[in-house]
Amino acid sequence: MEDIRYDVIFSCRRSISIIVRPDKSVTVRAPLRTPMTTIDKFVQSKTSWIRKHLNSEPGIRLAHINRKYTDGEVFLYMGKEYKLVRISSEEYFIRLREDEIHAGLKDTDDTDKVRHLISGWFYFKAREIITNEFLRITDKYSTYGFRPSGLVIRPLRSRWGSCSSGRKITLNSELIKLDPAIIDYVIIHELCHLKYHNHGPGFYKLLEEIVPDYKSLRKELRKFHIR
Repeated sequence: MEDIRYDVIFSCRRSISIIVRPDKSVTVRAPLRTPMTTIDKFVQSKTSWIRKHLNSEPGIRLAHINRKYTDGEVFLYMGKEYKLVRISSEEYFIRLREDEIHAGLKDTDDTDKVRHLISGWFYFKAREIITNEFLRITDKYSTYGFRPSGLVIRPLRSRWGSCSSGRKITLNSELIKLDPAIIDYVIIHELCHLKYHNHGPGFYKLLEEIVPDYKSLRKELRKFHIR
């Protein structure tokens, strides 16, 4: 296709999808043995959508990559910004103080140790807080009959969450960095997939019934990039 370059990844899937990444690269995922002419025709039909995302302002990247882990560096937690303060200590700890995140460790100049301490704390808080919120929401909306078979919270490379055919819900641990209202929206989004395993009219009707302002929350979520 002229002007728009894209990479193709073939896999065991049923449909073609397009991903525009934060670095402005375009990736097309397609079922095995899909003819390139079919893929090219699909990409051309999505030209407007692709150009819109290619020309959009870069979003906020959440992953702890390309960081120096020095004092003053900003980290997001539950939608708020915290400036890193490294504190020399025999005890390892992470503490929040107003607009600061204090990292206590013996060697404050060891970037790998600071990174490991902070990343580990974020993951621990994600499993604790998101799990509790998930249980609260499923209980609050018990009349809808949401009955997931399980919950997994872990880092995901390209999704905020997913719902498997076996009714297991997986949520991205990076959600812990976002506003609680957005976390709730993603949780409810995935719970709705227990009723509708697609994004059809029925799904959005149910989602809007539970989260009337889901469109504004979805728009806010799209400002952030996982990687």
